[in-house]
Amino acid sequence: HGSRHMMLSSLLFQPTKIAPLIQQLKKNRIVGGEDARSGKWPWQASLQMGAHGHICGASVISNRWLVSAAHCFLDSDSVRYSVPSGWRAYMGLHTINEKNNRVAMRSIKRIIVHPQYDQSISDYDIALLEMETSVFFSELVQPICLPSTSRIFVYGAVCYVTGWGAIKENSHLAKTLQEARVRIINQSVCNKLYDDLITSRMLCAGNLNGGVDACQGDSGGPLACTGKGNRWYLAGIVSWGEGCARRNRPGVYTKVTALYDWIPVSYSSLPRPSLMM
Repeated sequence: HGSRHMMLSSLLFQPTKIAPLIQQLKKNRIVGGEDARSGKWPWQASLQMGAHGHICGASVISNRWLVSAAHCFLDSDSVRYSVPSGWRAYMGLHTINEKNNRVAMRSIKRIIVHPQYDQSISDYDIALLEMETSVFFSELVQPICLPSTSRIFVYGAVCYVTGWGAIKENSHLAKTLQEARVRIINQSVCNKLYDDLITSRMLCAGNLNGGVDACQGDSGGPLACTGKGNRWYLAGIVSWGEGCARRNRPGVYTKVTALYDWIPVSYSSLPRPSLMM
C-alpha cells in the first residue's frame, strides 16, 4: 500500500500486502481539497531538502519540536533522508516556495523515529524533529495541541487534512496549501476494507465514496480535529493509503492518542490539554 510520498505509478497496483514502497520520492498531496486561507493552519510545516524541495509535511507542537511520519526519514539508494543536517523546516508558508520575512526557516538538529516503527506495515509511523533553534510564534506560526490518551475522536467527526501534496494520484505538488474535509471512519469498517492491516496505532479518515484524501507529498502532515474549547488537536499524521481518494480506500493516519505517552511532555507546548474530559 502506498505510503504517502510520490510513488512510481508502476508500483501502485501491486497487492496491498507488500511493504509500503518507501523508495518512491517521499511526496504526497491533497485530492478533492481547496486552497487554504493564509494563516488558517499555523502548525503546518514543510520539510524540505536542498534541491529536492518539499518532501513531507510536519506539525509544530512547540517552539522547538515538530512531529511527522517516520517513513519520511528512511534512506533511499541515493538520498540519506535519515540525516538531520540535510533537512530544513519552513513554517508560516502559504505557497510552497514563498520567501518573505514572515516565513520561519529552521535547521533540524535531531530526528527521533519511534523505536517500534515497522516499515513493512507502517506501524508506529511517527517521528519527532528537534529544531536547531526555537521558532517564534506569530499569527502564522502556532503549535497544535496534542490529544492525551483518553481523548476520543468520534466516528463521523469532521476533521481537516492539510498539505502541499499531489492534487491527484501521481501528479505534481500543489503550489498553495490545500485543505480537505474528511470524516473519522470506524476502525472495524476500515480494517475490513484494508484486509486487517489497520493496527491500533492507526486511524482512518476520508470519504468512503472517494474523491477526498491526502496523497503523495502530504506525508507527515496533520489531520486536525477540533476539541474542547474550540481548540485544534492533532488526531492523526498522514501515513498511507491505497492510491489516493479511491472509493472504499480511506486515508490511513498514525493515531496520535495511541502514541501520546511516547512523546515527552516537555516536547509539546504547555499547558497540556487537561485530562479532565
